[in-house]
Amino acid sequence: MSISVETEGRVRIVTIQRPEARNAVNPEVARALYEAFCAFEADETVDVAILTGAGGHFCAGYDLKAAAGEGGAAWLAQVDIPEGWQDAAAEPIPGPMGPSRLLLTKPVIAAVEGYAVAGGIELAAWCDMRVASESATFGVFCRRWGVPLIDGGTVRLPKILGQGRANDLILTGRPVGAEEAYRMGLADRVVPEGGALAAAKEIAEGLVRFPQACMRADFASGRMDGAALARAIRREWASFAAFAAEGAAGAARFASGKGRGGDFGDI
Repeated sequence: MSISVETEGRVRIVTIQRPEARNAVNPEVARALYEAFCAFEADETVDVAILTGAGGHFCAGYDLKAAAGEGGAAWLAQVDIPEGWQDAAAEPIPGPMGPSRLLLTKPVIAAVEGYAVAGGIELAAWCDMRVASESATFGVFCRRWGVPLIDGGTVRLPKILGQGRANDLILTGRPVGAEEAYRMGLADRVVPEGGALAAAKEIAEGLVRFPQACMRADFASGRMDGAALARAIRREWASFAAFAAEGAAGAARFASGKGRGGDFGDI
């Protein structure tokens, strides 16, 4: 099972179920996440979703072991952005991490324990709010391997943090703990370790009690429109050429055992 999907009242909970890989996303998980959030968007019985990970981690990014193999390369080719793609909301297509190109009309809350790094920080940034436990660590750890941000990270992080703080994370790749993430605006709440999902549920249950049409109208008005988002993500996708130049070799080094646990010295 790559993900689990549960519904509690009008709240949908999507959980990445690869704890043995710190919930790193492989092609199976990416497709399952994409389909789960497309289904959430279409389901009139639910109003808010929560994205989280099993086993004490949110998501350690795209599975570089998979990226180093034929299956991962085939998936990345499959999610290439076609010419003429303009409106991510009208014509959704999956991103490498799954739902990262979707522009939903209903809010998604990230419940973050442990690592939310590389593509995992991009998934967290794709969400509309982020609840982080004291154990949470954010970071663009893929900087070590020559793997670019291609799931909206270069688009969304500056919007959330401001350009200067986003530059700090994007360029250095350094780890950022929960308290610093809160101070810079990346985490909206910090809760005790193990409490992120419960806190996210509490927020979600509060949101579903509001009149939904008004809330969704304000929610949509406060964000980048679909056409602008699509243009920005298409520009970011041009960085995929860097994966071919550097990232494939970096993924192979990771697969061989280098740089585990966020080690920046052993790469």
